[in-house]
Amino acid sequence: MAKFDVYGMGNALVDMEFEVEDGFLDFMKIDKGVMTLVDEEEQHRLLTHLDAFEGNKASGGSAANTLIALSALGGSAYYSCKVADDDLGDFYLNDLKAAGVKSNMNGKHPHGVTGKCLVMVTPDAERTMQTFLGISSELSVAELNHDAIANAEYCYMEGYLVTSPCAKEANIEAGRIARQHGVKTSLTFSDPAIVEFFGDALTETIGDGIDMLFCNEHEAMAYTGKDNIDAAIETVKTFSKEFAITLGAKGALVYDGATLYEIAPTPTTPVDTNGAGDNFAGAFLYGVTHGMSHQQAGELASRVSAKVVSQFGPRLKVEEYQALRN
Repeated sequence: MAKFDVYGMGNALVDMEFEVEDGFLDFMKIDKGVMTLVDEEEQHRLLTHLDAFEGNKASGGSAANTLIALSALGGSAYYSCKVADDDLGDFYLNDLKAAGVKSNMNGKHPHGVTGKCLVMVTPDAERTMQTFLGISSELSVAELNHDAIANAEYCYMEGYLVTSPCAKEANIEAGRIARQHGVKTSLTFSDPAIVEFFGDALTETIGDGIDMLFCNEHEAMAYTGKDNIDAAIETVKTFSKEFAITLGAKGALVYDGATLYEIAPTPTTPVDTNGAGDNFAGAFLYGVTHGMSHQQAGELASRVSAKVVSQFGPRLKVEEYQALRN
C-alpha cells in the first residue's frame, strides 16, 4: 500500500492576492488572465502600487494548492520544494505543515529570497499573476525524495517548473523514478502562457507518455495545435492514458482510458478563479486514490472548484473541503 496518495513538486510561492479593477491592469500595462514571470525589482514596483488594495497571504504555487486540497479532503501528500531562510520561507513551511502536507524542507534553509506570486483578481473573477520565483528557480533533482516518490500512488509534476532548466530536469527525473517503481505519473499544464512559450519543455517532460494530464480546454487546444476540443482530445489520447480537461462554466471532460465522461458544472457565482484548476486536480486525485470512479472523482472536483471560485482566495477551510467530500 502506498505511503502517500500523491507526491508532488512545484514552485514554492507565497501567494499575495488583491482585488483590483481592470483599469489598474491597464495602468500597470499588465497582460490580463495569465501568469507573467518578473524580476524582483519589477515585482516590488508593482507591490508598492498594490499597497492601496486589501489583500491576503497564503502558501501557494500550483502544485502546493493541489496537494493542500487533497490533504484537506483526507488524502496523504508529500511536496518537494525550495524556500529561503527568510520570514516568508518560515511562513510558507508553517502554513504547509498546518495543512498536513509533508515536505523535504525540514532542515536548514538556504540563504536567498523566497518566491512570491502577486495575484490580482478583477470584478469578472479572472486572476492575473506576476511571479518572482526567487530561490524556487533553483529547485533541482537535489530536492527530490526518491523514497517518497517510490512510495506514492501518483507523482504529480507542475507545468510551471519548465520555466527553469534545473526545475524542468527535476520534473523529468521524478517522472523517471516514478516509472521505475510503477508509480503513476501526472502533469498539469498550469497556465496558457506556459503552453505558449514553453511547449517544447512540456513535451520533454511528457517524454514517452504520462498516465494523467490536467489542463483546461484552451491549454489542450494550444498544446495540440487544434482549433476544437474534440480534435485536441484525440491528440491528448496519444500521450496521456487518462486526463481531465476543465471547461470553465461548462464543466469538465474526464477520460479513464476507455470512456469520456462529461462532468456537469456545479452552479456558482464566480468571485475569484485563482486556484480553481489546482483544486480540481487535488479533489480529482483524492477521488481516484480513494476508490472513486473517474466520473465520481470528476463530480467531486467540480463541487470543490466551484466552491473555491465562489469566494476570495485559492483554497477552502478544511471543514469546507470535508463537507463537499460525500
